[in-house]
Amino acid sequence: MHPITSVKGAITAAFVLAIAVSLLLSGDAIGFHYQAVGRWLHIVSGVMWIGLLYYFNVVQVPGLAVAAADTGGPGGAGVTKYIAPRALWWFRWASLATWLTGVFYLQVAFGSIHNAFALRPGFQTIGVGAWLGTIMLLNVWGLIWPNQKKILGLKPATDAEKVKARKIALYASRVNFILSVPMLMCMGGQSHGLPF
Repeated sequence: MHPITSVKGAITAAFVLAIAVSLLLSGDAIGFHYQAVGRWLHIVSGVMWIGLLYYFNVVQVPGLAVAAADTGGPGGAGVTKYIAPRALWWFRWASLATWLTGVFYLQVAFGSIHNAFALRPGFQTIGVGAWLGTIMLLNVWGLIWPNQKKILGLKPATDAEKVKARKIALYASRVNFILSVPMLMCMGGQSHGLPF
């Protein structure tokens, strides 16, 4: 589990280093407070989730379309067999981790999950961000992942079912891509005092 030559090692080293930096910056052994940890884990998992969302929409889907059109090329089989299933594993679990840590952070930092989701005064910006993130999570688990299983051959499907699954997964992913920009604006806006 070497930090340079294995993913598990790199993840472990990154978190150990973050904890060490936190302890050094805080000046005491209690420097790792649960509110700060909740926000930090929300940001880390969110970067993973949204980073993969952008990878799928900006790189992988267009790349696979070019690969399919290149009749003399290698095609996209390597990506769909080896890359996509691994990326989708991280994608769906990062979406859940982001949402759960977001709900936790809403409660500990703002004192109420309900106020945010009810869009009460003073909570509208973070509330809209929370609702957009919730819709995106539901798209990941309810539309994208079930249809990707058919596309990747992880679940039996006819050719017609695969064609339909591609369209549903693409549209749900594009909706998430579009929603991610205002969602990020709202998440950053609440803590950075944007006036909306």
